[in-house]
Amino acid sequence: MTAGVERSGALYARARRVLPGGNTRTTVYERPFPRYAARGVGPWLTDVDGHRLLDCLNNYTALIHGHAYPPVLAAASQQLAFGTCFGLPTETEIQLAELLQSRVPAFEAIRFTNSGTEAVMQAVKAARAYTGRPLIAKCEGAYHGSYDYVEVSLDSPPDRWGEADRPARLPYAVGTPPSVVEDVLVLPFNAVAEARRLLVAAGPSLAAVLVDGMPNRAGLAPASAAYLGMLREVTRQVGAVLILDEVITFRLGPAGLRGLTGLEPDLTTLGKIIGGGFPIGAVAGARDVMAVFDPSAGRPRLPHGGTFNANPMSMVAGLAALSNLDPASFAALARMGDRVRHELDAALREAGVDGVVTGQGSLFKVHLGSGPVTDYRSAAAHPSDRVQRLHQRLLASGVLIGHDGLGCLSTVMTDQHLEQVVAAFRRSLNDPGVARA
Repeated sequence: MTAGVERSGALYARARRVLPGGNTRTTVYERPFPRYAARGVGPWLTDVDGHRLLDCLNNYTALIHGHAYPPVLAAASQQLAFGTCFGLPTETEIQLAELLQSRVPAFEAIRFTNSGTEAVMQAVKAARAYTGRPLIAKCEGAYHGSYDYVEVSLDSPPDRWGEADRPARLPYAVGTPPSVVEDVLVLPFNAVAEARRLLVAAGPSLAAVLVDGMPNRAGLAPASAAYLGMLREVTRQVGAVLILDEVITFRLGPAGLRGLTGLEPDLTTLGKIIGGGFPIGAVAGARDVMAVFDPSAGRPRLPHGGTFNANPMSMVAGLAALSNLDPASFAALARMGDRVRHELDAALREAGVDGVVTGQGSLFKVHLGSGPVTDYRSAAAHPSDRVQRLHQRLLASGVLIGHDGLGCLSTVMTDQHLEQVVAAFRRSLNDPGVARA
């Protein structure tokens, strides 16, 4: 067993007896085994073997205030004494919806779910209920949660990509029905003319276009203004619903990515930071589209239940987290993000290691290899094994990022924490497994 992480190894051995592959969440699986978390406070996470890690992953971008944030703890503790969930609605869901609407007035109606995956599922179903059409379009390589339709062509291998101007439609999970794949149109990301041509041709059958303006799995490269503008123009032209996935990018500003780009989608999906560290998701948008959920006049076009939807624990935690995120907070996070991306890029150049750091605001992602990253295919050209090695070397230096190179910052970080990240990164580039051409 690996020295120094014996407790994690023992827990993984136990986990293998009761969980498939010892795992409940594929995202955090690692060989030979993952480290197990024990506790987190502020920007620090401590594993079960006592190693203190500077957390630059923050549960895959969900914890914008870091761990055990006092306002969230206070709100959750108070609600815990009142009850955790009920078979009745509570005022807390109204309060969180009102707060979100105050930041994005275009959120004319909001519906809560328990995860970003569920939010995307309901947004897709809402678009189909609203338009009466079956087909959805999504971008090649973009991740939108664990739902058959939106997983199509999530991680297509190069030998099955298809043409650059017409990406192949491939299932993600074994056993996905062919009919599911047929109802998904895969778009080339950031290719304006090519994507327009596909969308216009599909127009009469198109229910929705689902887009993430800076998709992590596709490289965390931003969509161009021309690309987003084209999507808005064409969806209006053909009568389809434009869905913006902001489960991750809502951490970029008070109004998320849409506030930075001026994009006006019909529906927006949310999650992660709006729950303050508790399970949450939401669909928000135009009142006429969201009316498909409305049961007040009889059976809605889209019935939607959920035992823990809008549970008061998630609602009060989200209220506390978002209430402590003002424009100054986002500006400070963006300044720190700019600094990290700049200094990591500089470290790559000084070490003579080919690579690039993408991202915006508080988000960053390290790619090792040559060439720019603008979409899924250019991101896939950068060797993933070197980034996984980088992840391991950073762990050994006390810094946690994703094994895919994803990192994010939290409001409780300081310049000293950023210096620790950069210093650990520089040391990691000395590892032959990271630096090799």
